[in-house]
Amino acid sequence: MCGIAGAFAYRAEAPPIDKAELLRVRDAMLARGPDAAGLWMAADGRVGFGHRRLAIIDLSEGGAQPMLDPETGNWICFNGEIYNHQQLRARLHHDGVATRTQSDTEVLLKLYAQRGEEMFSDLRGMYAFAIWDARRRELLLARDPFGIKPLYVADDGATIRFASQVKPLLQAPVDRRPEPAGHAGFLLWGSVPEPYTLYRGIRALPPGHWQRFSAAGAGRPVRFASIVDALGRLPTASGARTDDALDQIAAAVRDSVAAHMVADVPVGVFLSAGLDSTMLAACAASAGELRTLTLGFNEYADGPNDEAGLADEVAGLLHAKHALHRISARDFECDRQHLIDAMDQPSIDGINVWFVSKAAAAQGLKVAISGLGGDELFGSYPSFRQVPRLVSLMRRAPVGARTGLLLRHLAQPFASALPSPKYAGLAEYGHSLSGAYLLRRALHMPWELAQLMDPAMARDGLEELATMNRLDASTEGLESDRLAVSALEMQWYMRNQLLRDADWAGMAHSLEIRVPLVDLQLLQHFVELPDFDANSEKRTIVRRVAPELPEGVLNRPKTGFAVPIHQWLNPGASSGVTRHRDWAMTLYRHFAAA
Repeated sequence: MCGIAGAFAYRAEAPPIDKAELLRVRDAMLARGPDAAGLWMAADGRVGFGHRRLAIIDLSEGGAQPMLDPETGNWICFNGEIYNHQQLRARLHHDGVATRTQSDTEVLLKLYAQRGEEMFSDLRGMYAFAIWDARRRELLLARDPFGIKPLYVADDGATIRFASQVKPLLQAPVDRRPEPAGHAGFLLWGSVPEPYTLYRGIRALPPGHWQRFSAAGAGRPVRFASIVDALGRLPTASGARTDDALDQIAAAVRDSVAAHMVADVPVGVFLSAGLDSTMLAACAASAGELRTLTLGFNEYADGPNDEAGLADEVAGLLHAKHALHRISARDFECDRQHLIDAMDQPSIDGINVWFVSKAAAAQGLKVAISGLGGDELFGSYPSFRQVPRLVSLMRRAPVGARTGLLLRHLAQPFASALPSPKYAGLAEYGHSLSGAYLLRRALHMPWELAQLMDPAMARDGLEELATMNRLDASTEGLESDRLAVSALEMQWYMRNQLLRDADWAGMAHSLEIRVPLVDLQLLQHFVELPDFDANSEKRTIVRRVAPELPEGVLNRPKTGFAVPIHQWLNPGASSGVTRHRDWAMTLYRHFAAA
């Protein structure tokens, strides 16, 4: 895990790359890579890479970046991990390709020389990287299929700049004018939806895409992997085939965890009392000494929301070296400004990840496994029940979407009397999975934004976002409601909030967070199980993966991860929704003023 930065003056009229600027961008990401720093500038000054290193695989100087392939003259700077790098290196050796190091970075360079863009089908991991193709004089940028690792680009039509974070790119002369879609998107969702940022001149490279830049200009991003396509190809098992399907899923989960344990430093596990993290801990225990960490809150100690007791029981059962770290309102108050400053883009979540990452770093860990992605994969969010149920109900109601829009306008003067503004949009949005999902996940509804931000910016932002069209496209070709909701959750909530929070909050403490349940190979080996409802599917799978887990874990009702921090922020707020909205406005004012 690292921080990467670079620039390429691809048009002849563009000035050479400014070395001091590139160093400023690179070193604004010090926390992402405190172990070493590297810089490469081409002799003609037209292209340069910067790198901050967090050494995880091949701790020697052989793994330093930017890295040169002496046979081709190609250069790379890479952020992430390629979990199957050992198998890929063995294949390269079989093909007569020699390597000098044990690093996954060199494997990427050699694969590119051998296969070009066809290399992406070989990769298992989380990654964002740039390769300078010396022969073609082209820059290639690429990002992993789920978008686990971020990659932001600023292209002014003559020079392309890129970095692992948005804020460091502000050290360069990029277009800093507000991006209406980014501002409106944050207030709509509680996180900034990709590809937008808060700035017109900075965009995210789409997940599962590569893009080339050359003297001829900027090529269009090319897709090499699609979550929707993977979901659409999943087989369905029922009846007698269910038992075999469960064995296949269990084997795929164990395989993913084993792959994600590959490292030359100790790997810890974030352990709660939930099914996902306990299952992963049980799988990780077979890899050797297990280190686990639980985050607790003083306000919940020995109460129904305290996960410490059950987590401790699981850790004992797995013979783990376990640590419990409790935090209080005072801890949050002390870290509040540091936390906000560390956010690369505003997000109403991620506070718990900040504190558990801080605790992990204090334990000397550089890598930790997270259960993030389990709810999206196993269908255990409430949305998997609520969204289809609402659509079924509204399609039976004698009110269409157009009439729903009229009813919402008529109800507007009385909106303050409703338990939530979303009730006014039930008839307007509840007729489709996309609309019902928006009602379930949105922080504010579209018609509220004009009261929260500049009305003209809200209008322009909503028009650019085209939210309903994009939500519809997120499920195109998926006939199953179960898979459609998975696609929505993976591409919206997980990608734009959970994965991004794991990146900024972990990297703020120089901690790499790995997510074995967010893995394309695992997804491709998954099987849809229509005979199970959302309440029982995950438990059934976890029992098959880790039968040694205690019944207290396997039968524990899903509660979500309770965090009192929003109560500390707004102790007088009447509901969790209000607290999240208040926190969002605090963050919005901070980022808008920056």
